[in-house]
Amino acid sequence: MPSFDITSKVNTAELANAVNQVSREIGTRYDFKGSSAKIERQENLVMLYADSEFQLKQVQEILYLRSAKRGIDVASFDPQKIEAMGGDKAKQVINVKQGIDKELARKIVKLIKDSGLKVQTAIQGEEVRVSGKKRDDLQAVIALLRAAKLGQPLQYVNFRD
Repeated sequence: MPSFDITSKVNTAELANAVNQVSREIGTRYDFKGSSAKIERQENLVMLYADSEFQLKQVQEILYLRSAKRGIDVASFDPQKIEAMGGDKAKQVINVKQGIDKELARKIVKLIKDSGLKVQTAIQGEEVRVSGKKRDDLQAVIALLRAAKLGQPLQYVNFRD
């Protein structure tokens, strides 16, 4: 019985490369000369620091641009509220979404069941397994999920015939 897994993962090596590129660009750009703008990464968190909210938005824009060029979907970033630090300085934390949380998994399963396709779904941790008798049904599920705006990039992996 053919099956595949639906998952949402960000390539951490590419994310690290994007953060390094942003850091280098901040160091060389004229509008950041003499400022305390910087970017740091810890596991699935990216922290942006700048002298003002405007500079922080610029750093965020650079991060999104570099990430997109490295093949990271910007929808996998979850920016938090901008925090004011001492003086004029500002900080923002961006969560990187890894895996499918239970709420999104239930939403995906409901969407597939409501479509009327003859497939079975099972939530397995941070993945959703879809299996069916026909390969065409599985391809219809992929097309259905690509058309639905779920707010998080999905990958379709581990296809077995």
